[in-house]
Amino acid sequence: MTKKVEKEDKVVNLKPAAGDMSARRKGIYLLPNLLTTGALFCGFYAVLSGFSGEYEWAAMAIFAAMIFDGLDGRVARMTNTQSDFGVQYDSLSDMVSFGVAPAVVAYGWGLTSLGKLGLAAAFVYASCAALRLARFNVQAELSDNKNFTGLPSPAAAAIVAGLVWSTYQMESSTTAAIIGAVITAVAGLLMVSNFKYPSFKEVDLRGKVPFMVILSVVMGFVVITIDPPRILFTLAIVFGFSAPLIWAWKKLTSLVANKAK
Repeated sequence: MTKKVEKEDKVVNLKPAAGDMSARRKGIYLLPNLLTTGALFCGFYAVLSGFSGEYEWAAMAIFAAMIFDGLDGRVARMTNTQSDFGVQYDSLSDMVSFGVAPAVVAYGWGLTSLGKLGLAAAFVYASCAALRLARFNVQAELSDNKNFTGLPSPAAAAIVAGLVWSTYQMESSTTAAIIGAVITAVAGLLMVSNFKYPSFKEVDLRGKVPFMVILSVVMGFVVITIDPPRILFTLAIVFGFSAPLIWAWKKLTSLVANKAK
């Protein structure tokens, strides 16, 4: 009888206390959210640098935020530490780093010279970033992992930041400011469009790849180091306008094929 009681006592002692279970449920994962905090800090620093007129550092901070943003989700999936808190925190961080920061930096860089037109272009970008992130959160469970609907906010931020970084040393002019306003507004509108962009989420970082893939990545970094501002801006422009151009090409070829019939 005594042995039975001792066994039962041991079983009971193995169960965690109710307070421990509650604390465990309320905890958050450190590593992915630490990377998200890094992206948030880079966006915050970009805003401060934009206010100070240090547009080079502001643009670099936005690109640094992209690195952190690209890592947090992958690290969470690789370590199985995804959480609803992480999803919401990531969206808030993206709004600062890829929504507010690029708009503020672009406005201070040259859009301010256009008055209300420049303000409108910057606001179009910021508001479209917010709408794009809200739509992404709502449709996250329904969308596939292969494509994004609308230009991802980091890519749109790369267009604006690349533009500022490439031209901040040039003499300001009304023509440059108008071109900047158009690019900023169009980048924002692409975020809320229905164009499909590849997500690259299915790339397996833990799997084996051919040697040529690694060599291509290394050569890509070498090419970027030749002229980081202009090359990154060019890559962002090519990616951002690839979906509309592909859509237009398909429509044109379909129209020609129908006329030929």
